[in-house]
Amino acid sequence: MGQEISLSQFDESDFERFYQKLKQETNLLNQLIEQNACSTRQPVAGFEIEAWLIDQNMRPSPINEYYLTTLNHPLASAELAKFNIEFNSTPTPLTNDVFSRLHEQLQDTWNVAHQHAQTLDSNVLMIGILPTLKPSDLNLNNMSNMNRYRALNEQVLHSRGKPIHIDITGVEHLKFEHDDVMLESATTSFQLHIQLPLKMAHHFYNASIIASAPMVALCANAPFLFGKELWHESRIPLFEQAVESGGYFGASQGPVRRVSFGSGYVRHSIMECFQENLDHFPVLLPVEQNSAIEAFGHLRLHNGTIWRWNRPLVGFDEDGTPHIRVEHRTPAAGPSVIDSIANAAFYYGLAKSLCDEIMANGQLLPFAQAKDNFYQAARYGLEGSIIWFDGRKQRLPHLLLTELLPNAISGLESLGVCHADIDYYLDIIRQRIDNKQNGCQWQRQYINEHNHDFTDMTRHYLNNQVIGNPVSTWTMA
Repeated sequence: MGQEISLSQFDESDFERFYQKLKQETNLLNQLIEQNACSTRQPVAGFEIEAWLIDQNMRPSPINEYYLTTLNHPLASAELAKFNIEFNSTPTPLTNDVFSRLHEQLQDTWNVAHQHAQTLDSNVLMIGILPTLKPSDLNLNNMSNMNRYRALNEQVLHSRGKPIHIDITGVEHLKFEHDDVMLESATTSFQLHIQLPLKMAHHFYNASIIASAPMVALCANAPFLFGKELWHESRIPLFEQAVESGGYFGASQGPVRRVSFGSGYVRHSIMECFQENLDHFPVLLPVEQNSAIEAFGHLRLHNGTIWRWNRPLVGFDEDGTPHIRVEHRTPAAGPSVIDSIANAAFYYGLAKSLCDEIMANGQLLPFAQAKDNFYQAARYGLEGSIIWFDGRKQRLPHLLLTELLPNAISGLESLGVCHADIDYYLDIIRQRIDNKQNGCQWQRQYINEHNHDFTDMTRHYLNNQVIGNPVSTWTMA
């Protein structure tokens, strides 16, 4: 959904034409995968990080159009709400000093973004959900002025035929109805990409599914919504309910929803996800792409309207060869630049280690258990427990320290990442686990010690983020 579209309203013929082209492109992708005609390039890393524009009172600042125009940065773009923006990285081979290089990229981008916001009496903030956000902020006047967002809103609401219903039970209970998709803009994430050789893409996709539980717990940074304490990572239920438009010909309660953990592991090929897209998800944005079938324009646009927490993508190498990427969507944005890169290092290392084990020994964990682990970890964070490979329930901090961190180290070593990077960034993860303080835990403790002052907490969070130290070292002062 990163691409702009030319229309926001459609008739039945638009849907039929789009579906036929989507079918052709899906068949072509299947042929290329069967012929092993996709890229064999070794893993390449990248990311997208979503952020908030906030004013001096720590409230959403709906200025992204002017901000982005005057920033004029090639890696910055608009998001759904006028108070959200996104920053991208450039693709970087996943070897040697990859994390030092990604760190430098993100820090340079963030410094420029922060300094520019200051000239507009605003700030940029990386956090899963803005603690000062109010329901009244999520209105269509604050929607970015782009056709793709207007069309998304119209089509999601049309497919539902009723308001969006939010019902989240956590530490507290939040229940309300909303009339548009602006709720989606309350959730901001750090999306990790990895381009993969075709032969290992589906194994890495399955490994990413298994890795999602420890990742969402480790990176939790969204405990509050509208003043209510909910899940440790409240983005997960909020996003799933905010765009609850289903598959199977529009049935929002069907077995596959447009925002979900997915329907299962892939068995033989990553193609199974794209075939599922065609077979079970109605076209949402039927915009003619006016491109050759080999560009997969319709397939890529359709795939962008299906938000699995681990999502396969089709892209192209510099020479035009199609490639497969996996997008891991579970981490929240923030709390700091260095935390974000450490999160990336842990994900790539753990998923590579799990992928190698899957390729050697077969599937490690039933999908239903991986799914249950994910939602348990999102709800309880580092205070939670999950069922791991031996069938025993384990506390997440113990599992992370004794098994998953060593796995991540071995995974990064197998990718050829230098030991200086491995030691530096995974030590940040180790310290976070030892101190039992991720972004969520810092927010919860601050609120409990400061009389539920969300404005003051956001200001202190921003100050810590600007200083740039890992969240495990943040104090309550």
